[in-house]
Amino acid sequence: MRLRSGVFASSCLLVEALGVALFLRGFFPVPVRSLPRREARGDPPAEPAPPGPGMVSNWTKIPPPLFKKVVIVLIDALRDDFVFGSKGKQFMPYTTQVVEKGTSYSFIAEAKPPTVTMPRIKALMTGSIPGFIDVIVNLNSPALLDDNLIWQAKTAGKRIIFYGDDTWVKLFPKHFVEYDGTTSFFVSDFTEVDDNVTRHLDRVLKREDWDLLILHYLGLDHIGHMTGPNSSLVGPKLREMDNILKKIHISLLSKEEASLPNLLVVCGDHGMSETGSHGGSSDGEVHTPLLFISSAFEKRSGPLTQPGFVQQTDLASTLAVGLGLPISRNSVGNLILPVVGGKTMREQLRFVHLNGFQLSRLLQENTPAYEKDPGYEHFKIAEKSHGNWIKLYLEGNNSEILLNLGKKVLKQYLDALKTLSSSLSKQVAQYDVYSMMVGTVIIMEVLLLLLLSLPKALSSQAEFEVSLSPPLFSLLFYLMCLMLCAVHVIVCTSAESSCYFCSMSWLTAVGVMMLISALMCSILSAIAKIFENSRPPLKNPVVSSSSWSEIDVLILAGTIGHVLSLGASSFIEEEHQTWYFLINTLCLVLCQELCRNNFLLKECDPQHSTTVKQNFDSIGEASECKNIDIPAACNSKLGKASSSTEFIKRSDKWISLASPWIILICCRLLRSLNQTGVQWAHRPDFGHWLTSSEQKSELSFLAAVSLLMIFFLVQRRCSLVSKIAMVLGLLGVYSYRAAIGNVIFPWQHDSKDISKNSAAVGHGCFCYALMRSIPVAIYIVLVTSLRYHLFIWSVFSPKLLYEGVHVFITAAICLFFTAMDQNHSHKVQD
Repeated sequence: MRLRSGVFASSCLLVEALGVALFLRGFFPVPVRSLPRREARGDPPAEPAPPGPGMVSNWTKIPPPLFKKVVIVLIDALRDDFVFGSKGKQFMPYTTQVVEKGTSYSFIAEAKPPTVTMPRIKALMTGSIPGFIDVIVNLNSPALLDDNLIWQAKTAGKRIIFYGDDTWVKLFPKHFVEYDGTTSFFVSDFTEVDDNVTRHLDRVLKREDWDLLILHYLGLDHIGHMTGPNSSLVGPKLREMDNILKKIHISLLSKEEASLPNLLVVCGDHGMSETGSHGGSSDGEVHTPLLFISSAFEKRSGPLTQPGFVQQTDLASTLAVGLGLPISRNSVGNLILPVVGGKTMREQLRFVHLNGFQLSRLLQENTPAYEKDPGYEHFKIAEKSHGNWIKLYLEGNNSEILLNLGKKVLKQYLDALKTLSSSLSKQVAQYDVYSMMVGTVIIMEVLLLLLLSLPKALSSQAEFEVSLSPPLFSLLFYLMCLMLCAVHVIVCTSAESSCYFCSMSWLTAVGVMMLISALMCSILSAIAKIFENSRPPLKNPVVSSSSWSEIDVLILAGTIGHVLSLGASSFIEEEHQTWYFLINTLCLVLCQELCRNNFLLKECDPQHSTTVKQNFDSIGEASECKNIDIPAACNSKLGKASSSTEFIKRSDKWISLASPWIILICCRLLRSLNQTGVQWAHRPDFGHWLTSSEQKSELSFLAAVSLLMIFFLVQRRCSLVSKIAMVLGLLGVYSYRAAIGNVIFPWQHDSKDISKNSAAVGHGCFCYALMRSIPVAIYIVLVTSLRYHLFIWSVFSPKLLYEGVHVFITAAICLFFTAMDQNHSHKVQD
């Protein structure tokens, strides 16, 4: 079957779009979600109903708060060994004394990667595990829209004050009655960034007009980034934090009332590696201390024990119970039981039942077969036992049986909570590696097929023969299908497997396996044909048509260099600088090439002279053989035509020579037109002046003239289909700018029909597909290897989304132009 280059390229792009979509779905797993935040404050569940007629529990409301005031001190990059290790004993003596002998509970909180500040704050306040899909969900909306502890506290009328990292102010706008945010990007600042927080303490601790105080210190994180965790600067910073904790603790103790105690929480958002960085999953990065300090707890006695492990997401559920608030609907955390261990058995059972009810409801809303989940089954068993306990309690039974049954029910609840939390966490805590691998294989196969088809696709006919029979009906095809299906069965039936591709229907999965097998067989068939059609070199070769010019090498090297630069976050942030450099280099090489072709080759190239001489000799021989007599008038006309042609050639030569320099000048103007990127985006430029409301008329005139110039410069060699598409595109550009108020509404303009350069659409679509496939294929490999990088959220993931959307847009454009070109070709043939 013969295929045009455009049809082949469009088909490849559609298959590649499928692979990209599958890779993105695996890279951005959808996190568990409950109802929207505005619907999150429903009625709390009542206690489990006791068995038997006529017995009803009278506890249907959320329990009252356990603490009057709560202070959360978050020390950025605080590793667990900074508090519980030798450094803690040396540099944090007061905190160590409280941990070992005071009224406190200490734990090691485990954070899930990526261990960077923004997702860790989300985990602490929502109890959920932020997934990479949050990049899309919160696109252009930095505020946290999920149900969270801060929103619940504000809705309940609690007054919240915050000082520290301004990430909190962006995530929770209009939630604090008072705040002072500090920027986290000046990593060389170890002192002022913390002094700007501490300077508010003396004043705010004396006041009574707040319920929740949050402090986020950044100095330790900055020291880690600059000098590492073993730096001599770490000790003094820990001592500074110890003095601050001492001041806060003493102040809270002095203001306590008999009714409700206060609570001090000390935690870290993440730790730091042995090099001082964070973002990955090493022990130093994911293990942080979590301290609960309050007079409500019993004073520690006996030998010192190692702190137990909890999840970072457990803090949100625990603080919600402590403040008398509903647990966040999307929380996957468990209540830390020792914090409420001093309460009665009925209160403890009420707390864990509320937590279990919230987790089981979240499981129901995100898992189709939730009834078969072990955690859900355990919760229902514990709930039934809880009802039996309530029956005994309401009957006034105060025997040892009631206490033992209560401990048994409490253990059943804790086991159910652990299993439910684990089931929910697995959906977002891990990458869907299997789906990512399947998508990567499809993308790589498409790229390889495009590269192998390059010579034929860019031939003058812009079409080539595609044999479907060998790939689709060969033994290799069926063997590959069977092998891939077997791998699919093994992966999807494994006990720990949970991926999107496995959740597809078997018919869809088999179709994808057949597609992968067909692509692989097509690649092998194309490689075999290349070896079969290879011929020995000519005896007297001239310049080979397959030889690479300097421009070809430059374009290839530039493309590879650009793709490799995407492995660094700074090159992604300032990608336009790479394009400036490549365009300027290409223009200079083009200018050198044009000068050599127009001046040097005509005078020095013997091949050129020989070719011209042979052409004249053949014309003379043909005239003698045919006895052609050319009249003088004819000679005159030919002379005029020759001079006219020579004039056109001379003008085209100078236009081509001037084009690179014009492009260079335009590029330099564009660089001053708009300051982009991260480093210099704040500087004033011509674009800011031009887009102001006072210059709307000038901008409209320049936009219209520029679009018209683009059309008239390009339309001379375009087909009717291309002209129509270009007119619609240019009108769309102007109309969009007019619709958003940047320019004045456009006027209409028309174009005339011109002849149809037929292979241009096919060549263009194929080149477009190839140039899009190379960066995507290499970048998904880079982003997979860098998925635990510090800037995976802020730099690499958005770039991956742009590349994916670019593939979809490229496929749509090529499909549109190919369909229009095919339709036009059929009309011409008819």
